Amino acid sequence: MRIGHGYDAHRFAPERKLTLGGVEIPFEYGLAGHSDADVLVHAVCDSILGAMALRDIGYHFPDTDGKYKNICSLLLLEKVKSEMDKRGYVLSNLDCTVIAQVPKLSPYIQNMRDNIAKVLSTEPDRINVKATTEEGMGFTGAKEGICAHAVCLLEE
Repeated sequence: MRIGHGYDAHRFAPERKLTLGGVEIPFEYGLAGHSDADVLVHAVCDSILGAMALRDIGYHFPDTDGKYKNICSLLLLEKVKSEMDKRGYVLSNLDCTVIAQVPKLSPYIQNMRDNIAKVLSTEPDRINVKATTEEGMGFTGAKEGICAHAVCLLEE
């Protein structure tokens, strides 16, 4: 068994879509980034890459490479899943926390779980996504952006 942790953060940006867990969420701002800036999927990718000791998402999908410009992060997760498959790993479980003062995310969480489970070829009951605020503290509390943490357990 191997455990991995991932973290990602992006600031809010005008004229961008807000995508979390592959779900487009109606909101006045999106997140700034080279890709679609899906902090949840980026944290998931980093947790899985970390569990396999394969560095991080920026190493595999650098923001200096034009082929990743505005790419759907679920496609990046597909590439990470391919690395899992090559090495003989399967996901035992994944636990994620999205930290956002705004918008409210509870109506979208099941779709996020379903999207991530589909890409990782597992059941949604192995994927947990929860959302919380920071009670007005920090950059997320000040409504400057969103961050996410993910912890995974891989089995051979």
